[in-house]
Amino acid sequence: MKSAGHCLIASITPFHSVIRFGRFSSNLFYGSSSKPRTLCAYHQSSKLHSASLMAVAAERYPPPWFSVAPMMDWTDNHYRTLVRLISKKAWLYTEMIAAETIVYQTGNLDRFLAYGPEQHPIVLQIGGNKLENLAKATQLATPYGYDEINLNCGCPSPKVAGHGCFGVRLMLDPKFVAEAMSVIAANTNVPVSVKCRIGVDDHDSYNELCDFIYEVSSQSPTRHFIIHSRKALLNGISPADNRKIPPLKYEYYYALLRDFPDLQFTINGGITSIEEVNAACTEGAHGVMVGRAAYGNPWQILGLVDSAVYGAPLHSITRRQVLEQYQVYGDSVLRIYGPRPTVREVVRPLLGLFHAEPRNVVWKRAVDAAFRHCTTIKSLFEETLGEIPDEVLDAPITEVPSGSTDTFIKAKSLLPPPYTVNEEELLYA
Repeated sequence: MKSAGHCLIASITPFHSVIRFGRFSSNLFYGSSSKPRTLCAYHQSSKLHSASLMAVAAERYPPPWFSVAPMMDWTDNHYRTLVRLISKKAWLYTEMIAAETIVYQTGNLDRFLAYGPEQHPIVLQIGGNKLENLAKATQLATPYGYDEINLNCGCPSPKVAGHGCFGVRLMLDPKFVAEAMSVIAANTNVPVSVKCRIGVDDHDSYNELCDFIYEVSSQSPTRHFIIHSRKALLNGISPADNRKIPPLKYEYYYALLRDFPDLQFTINGGITSIEEVNAACTEGAHGVMVGRAAYGNPWQILGLVDSAVYGAPLHSITRRQVLEQYQVYGDSVLRIYGPRPTVREVVRPLLGLFHAEPRNVVWKRAVDAAFRHCTTIKSLFEETLGEIPDEVLDAPITEVPSGSTDTFIKAKSLLPPPYTVNEEELLYA
């Protein structure tokens, strides 16, 4: 237990020795429109550099066949620590951090950017619409040693895409996104990527999606796109409704694989089981990103990733062992920032660990009551885990059930016509 605690306590330490500041100054591309020749030369060389960075990452870590989606207020350090105790190979993403938060919290960066070395491979997702802040935020984040920097072009939240004018709203301005990705890449020495939807409001045709992908990839070093296979509606509906109301169009994703064979695409949206993950990959997906299903049912989703997706031997870890290690981590980080994190905040990622198991509801009620007086994770576990049967706590991860889904086979039968680039239209768009 001591060694596990030592490893997890490192989650509050930045990794200044891993990667130093980027090779370019943060103001290199400000006003880049006045120097098109220089910018063009950069794009040509940066594509080669981006490809080499991805190759280096591939040698260090397993490929991103499975990743956990960035989720605001959910994929924090606590949840990512839990994920890594269950899966050693899944790629992790931070929750989106606004570039302005990083820039204006320079005296408090550990609170937003620090993580433990066990969390690799890990991607930092940032959001914003000001080039200067995106550049500076990337510079400030670089010493923490993230394995990739991702720009959020998919969040439909009114606070982000509405008043904030970034997130999915950036899809309406692919020229800016290309410039932003160039600036981000110029200030780091790891690969960069974009997470986006398949469209916004009435801008939802396959050709418009392709125009966005083409412009961003041809005018920046971006070689990896995570595609949430729904469009976003910016008419004031909630983020939850934006995950339900717009229909899934996986056929757009598979058409992108056909039309942009030199790029890497990860599919996201509506995938809730390992069977569906494997079905998407069987039909050619480069990678699969799962969000709320991995949060709400981490044992059955994440526990099978290493074996069912990556082909590793099925490991015999139990939920009791996971909780023993998590308790050491949790008690080591309680109240390190004054009153926070609280016991409730540290325990919250565990509330789906016994999803659909006997006495799960009774245990969660006991946990809720314990929040009122327990001051350590250890005392909360001692008070509540007796509600869970030993056979559940000590059961190892089981094999993924057999079976498949034909959802992605059907999607491939509905592909839109191949995309044809209209350079003149894009030039004057």
